[in-house]
Amino acid sequence: MQPDPEKLAKLQAALEAYEAGESPALFDRAAEEARAPIRKRALGLLDQRARSRSELRTRLIDAEFEAELVDDVLDGLEEAGLIDDRAFATEWVRQRSARRGKSSRALDLELRDKGVAAEVRADALEQISEDTEETIARGVAEKKARAIKAVPQDRTEYDKYLRRIVGVLARRGFSSGMSLSLAKNALDTRIEELD
Repeated sequence: MQPDPEKLAKLQAALEAYEAGESPALFDRAAEEARAPIRKRALGLLDQRARSRSELRTRLIDAEFEAELVDDVLDGLEEAGLIDDRAFATEWVRQRSARRGKSSRALDLELRDKGVAAEVRADALEQISEDTEETIARGVAEKKARAIKAVPQDRTEYDKYLRRIVGVLARRGFSSGMSLSLAKNALDTRIEELD
């Protein structure tokens, strides 16, 4: 690979100017001093947990930092690989679906609220298949059903237990059809265990 002649000429000119004592400012101290507190706050936020670029930008502007300087700092952090919306979205989906039992619909909404682009969200959500989502929903339904300690005495009590299980699934973003089917299955299985 041949070196770029234009870059070589610029480097040579800068070296000659430096040796002659006419060094151009290679470092803008005032700009760097203005960016330092923003960078410190951003790194502190990233130290707590990974964040999207939009989420960081919002937090920093809410802390009353100048928007243009915030964008400069975030550009630098992105170039350094400390902010990566694709990696953030992929990890968010992986963790929240496994640990919290969230549906892909709920995760999509969470990522949208964090300012992650639609294309990036779609790519991250590809890791959850329909089978995986149903398995997660089944686990949530079974866990809620295990909280039931007595066989329902009548249809009213049965419906109350069923609504509670469906409600848990609905709050996690699962479809109503899937939620009702899995809730009935989990509740009936639990009643059989208690008999």
